[in-house]
Amino acid sequence: MSSEIEQAAAVLRSGGLVAFPTETVYGLGANAEDPAAVKRVFEVKGRPPSHPLIVHLADAAQLDEWVQTVPAAARLLAERFWPGPLTLVLRRSPRVPLEATGGLETVAVRVPAHPVALAMLAEFGGGVVAPSANRFGAVSPTTAEHVRTELGDAVDLVLDGGNCTVGVESTIVDATSENLSVLRPGGVTREDLEAALGRAVPVPSTSDVRVPGQHPSHYAPRARVVLVDPEKVLVEAELAEQLGHRVGVLLPPSLAGTTVKAHAVVPVPDSLDTYARELYGLLRKFDQRGCDLVIASLPVEEGLGLALANRLRRAAGPRSVD
Repeated sequence: MSSEIEQAAAVLRSGGLVAFPTETVYGLGANAEDPAAVKRVFEVKGRPPSHPLIVHLADAAQLDEWVQTVPAAARLLAERFWPGPLTLVLRRSPRVPLEATGGLETVAVRVPAHPVALAMLAEFGGGVVAPSANRFGAVSPTTAEHVRTELGDAVDLVLDGGNCTVGVESTIVDATSENLSVLRPGGVTREDLEAALGRAVPVPSTSDVRVPGQHPSHYAPRARVVLVDPEKVLVEAELAEQLGHRVGVLLPPSLAGTTVKAHAVVPVPDSLDTYARELYGLLRKFDQRGCDLVIASLPVEEGLGLALANRLRRAAGPRSVD
């Protein structure tokens, strides 16, 4: 793997794109200080250039090189959760080109907790922008094969680090002041943040701060996703089948073992950790089995359930019509 790490760093230095594993999902990486390489990330993904990217660093000690100031609360969270699935939004330093921030004066930064990612970042020596390595709005990749299938030759190099262990994207925290808030729930739970800070951390439904994952339709399979109450999953699936849909069902734990009239039935894991790790793979499975409609329900929005509910709502969000 050391030769592949060296190759990846060389690709990044030359302005190329490297897909690499993190603990959350696979990222599509480019040199954060190379505007042309950053632009290519947007082009390959089909991502609107106004959507900011996350800068990945090898070590928290590099943070001050990329941002103007770090409030005490943000510093505390970095010390507690990095490396890990936490992204901090702070005021950008001149080192960060506006192409990477969607034109904003803030930048999202994190240190991933994956040995392959950290080795690549250390070898490269700089910051790497890395949104999820998939087409914009689609289901995020949690294996190298997902990346190869979706992006193919558009990526110069794919580092295979196995399956992602967290499975949902990082938690994004607005840390531009001491009044922190969660802009996107993710792998670090709100309860974790509150325990570290010793105070409540709000999760506003809307925010003026633009960050990844805020598009109405995001993390979506080709099949349309419909959210219903858990007790209505069976009847909604049967009705959709009668209307001629090829229905996939994410069967909640409360209905485990129940017979469902549907084209494909996938039980939801009892553990939220396992559900988060497997969610995107499960959504891909429905597409692979030819479903055109997925019936799902939301988990209790506590712990990782908050992030899972966020991803499912976005997957079920309104889609633009070509």
